[in-house]
Amino acid sequence: MVDESQTINLWELPEHTEARLVGFAPALAEQFRGRLQEFGFHAGEMIICQHQPGFGAPRVYRVSNATYSLDRELALQVLVSVPGR
Repeated sequence: MVDESQTINLWELPEHTEARLVGFAPALAEQFRGRLQEFGFHAGEMIICQHQPGFGAPRVYRVSNATYSLDRELALQVLVSVPGR
């Protein structure tokens, strides 16, 4: 189990930083949770933020050997732990 003080949301993950997926915020609708899991977003998977464009544009993340773009609203609901934090 991950100490809650080490858990951040995916939107807070700095560019070129790797983190381990902890889970999803309780507020995330089941339909979105299921879709993310279909894409490979499972607890324990490593995620890296590959690109953070400006002006609040969706950010690019790599997980399960694939690359996805997530908007702020969805990325705020994905919880990760950054090693060494």
